[in-house]
Amino acid sequence: MNKENLKKIIELRHELHKYPELAMNESHTKRRLMNFIEANTNLAVVDCGKWFYASRYVEGTSAIAFRADMDALPMNESISLPYESVNEGVSHKCGHDGHCAALCGLALELANINVNRSVYLIFQHAEETGQGGSECSSMIRERNISEIYAFHNWSGYPENSIVIRSGLCHCASQGLTIKFTGITSHASEPEKGINPSFAVGRFIMSLKELHEKYEGRKILCTVVNVRVGEKNFGISPGDGEVSLTLRAEHENDMKSFDDDTRKLAVKTAEVHNVNVSFETHDYFPETVSDSECVMKVKNAAEKLGLDVIAMNNAIRASEDFGWYMKQIPGAIFYVGNGEDYPAIHTGIYDFNDNILSTAVDMFRCIFMMNA
Repeated sequence: MNKENLKKIIELRHELHKYPELAMNESHTKRRLMNFIEANTNLAVVDCGKWFYASRYVEGTSAIAFRADMDALPMNESISLPYESVNEGVSHKCGHDGHCAALCGLALELANINVNRSVYLIFQHAEETGQGGSECSSMIRERNISEIYAFHNWSGYPENSIVIRSGLCHCASQGLTIKFTGITSHASEPEKGINPSFAVGRFIMSLKELHEKYEGRKILCTVVNVRVGEKNFGISPGDGEVSLTLRAEHENDMKSFDDDTRKLAVKTAEVHNVNVSFETHDYFPETVSDSECVMKVKNAAEKLGLDVIAMNNAIRASEDFGWYMKQIPGAIFYVGNGEDYPAIHTGIYDFNDNILSTAVDMFRCIFMMNA
């Protein structure tokens, strides 16, 4: 990668890191990225509200697309950095600042390439909640995009290695909150109310039994939050809730478990004479990389002289890039941060600037091999 361009995107990455924003609120991040591309390239920039794309259109050609995500996590910065987050309780602990900087790097590189195929650079919001991919993927058919690529930085692999996997790469997941509603009363007269504590407790114990029945179908159910009433010693509560994360290799299995979970909750509510309601959160489909697109990633890595590592198992954590690949072939690949590098979603993590050039070179090579 051009050294001057690398310097620019490292500085951009640090600025994005300093001003992180949560999913659905990435207004400063989006504007800074749009300004960078408009000031440094001749790509067309299209504002789509919460997200945007940059493109170069070549009539009569199918398009190739590359995607980066913009949102940060609801976590405090726990390490000292010259560019540490100034937003309390928000920080880039998944590396989306680096993903965006790398895609801006590709935009800079495209200025020196004779482009003979339409290309779209998608800067997506709200990956952490699954909403962004669902919304942005609507442009795929509209713009005649025929294939799409993305990368994620990943710790536990040698620095600048390229990690690939054909087929299932990330599991499907969703959040599910079950609310049990009874009748509030004074703590001295619980018989005059209906305390949902017993329904909540019985549901959790029965959920464990249901989970065991799905053994062998690679379903994972994690209880992430339990609440009944408030810490008020004069009140017998009338409401409670249990929040779960459901996870599976395939959406159909996850939906089947979701249906059985809801039936179990309804049955439990009937036994304990309380009402029950449900709320779904953060829905992610499975992410499945196309074998031919993965081969193109492999070929690009080998052409660049990079080590290629095959990932043996799919990653349990979800990635909303799957929304795009429900419509067209594509591939997500991973650039190694280092075998002992801090893991993403931890307080001591910061995107590794040493892999930025590799990510940009991979995007550029994939584009050139398919132009």
